[in-house]
This record gives sequence, C-alpha cells and structure tokens, in this order.
Amino acid sequence: MARNYRRLVAFELADQLAIAVYEATADFPFHERYGLRGQLRRAAVSVPTNIVEGAARDSEAEYLRFLEIAYASAREVEYLTMLAQRLGFLRPPEAGDLTSRTGRTAAAIYALRRALRRS
Repeated sequence: MARNYRRLVAFELADQLAIAVYEATADFPFHERYGLRGQLRRAAVSVPTNIVEGAARDSEAEYLRFLEIAYASAREVEYLTMLAQRLGFLRPPEAGDLTSRTGRTAAAIYALRRALRRS
C-alpha cells in the first residue's frame, strides 16, 4: 500500500521541527558538537524520517510501529530542549518555540496513530 507522507500534517510539522532544531542549535558551543547538539539534532531528524519510513512499509502494523518511534523521538526532542535551556545553550524564547513545535508535532502523530487504529 503506497502512502503519500507528504500529504500528512504530522510529516509537515515534523519536517519543520527538524529544520527549527538545526537552526536553534547552530550556535551551541563547539564542545557540544557531538554531545547535546548532536543528540538533539538526531532526535529531531528521527521524527520525520520515521514517518517517511513507516509510510513506505506494506503492513499497517509496521506503519503504526514507525509512528510510535516518531512520537517517542518527538518526546525526546522535548526533553533535550528543556535540558539545553537549563544548561544555558538555548534562550527561553528559542526553547519555548521548539517546545511548542514539538508539542504540536507529537499531537499530530498521536492523532494519526489513533485514526489508523480505528480504521
């Protein structure tokens, strides 16, 4: 079953979140290149990537599993954003924007999962 992930609100939000995380972490300290900055970026990219990979799977169960991973990665971004703010790597406005984007993304993924389970 071919699914067009590009038409999903969850994918669009996840894609925008990944870009926002890259922009927000551009000025992290150099010593965090492979630390928190790298982890935050990997988690953010994992969200849309898992939506895309899940959409390419044949079975509904596999699709749902990848959406679960995408949802979990969004929650990871949420925590890492809070940590980055507490460590002084993100200013409150930047962290607030990322947290808001992450919440909207996670909610869209959750709604998609719920709708697929009902069908």
